[in-house]
Amino acid sequence: MNKPTTNRPTFIPKMYCNLFGHHYQVTKKVTYHVKEYTCSHCKKQLTTNSNGRLIELTPKFKEINAILERIHASRMERSKKKTLASSIY
Repeated sequence: MNKPTTNRPTFIPKMYCNLFGHHYQVTKKVTYHVKEYTCSHCKKQLTTNSNGRLIELTPKFKEINAILERIHASRMERSKKKTLASSIY
């Protein structure tokens, strides 16, 4: 007969967050204003939405953040080239 498995390792961090609140750390800087956060205890992931509020990081928002990061990186690269070209003349 199989013994039921208990989820004690995942239960304790969730209980800690329920009592004391989450301890979010920035895991990824997408742009200057958009960041991804992860709770160091329960591993819950959040991101900022268009209004600047924290919301749960769903696959839809992961895709949006990846596109934003790509656009932001290309703009920063173009602005660096523009700055270098203008400083030469």
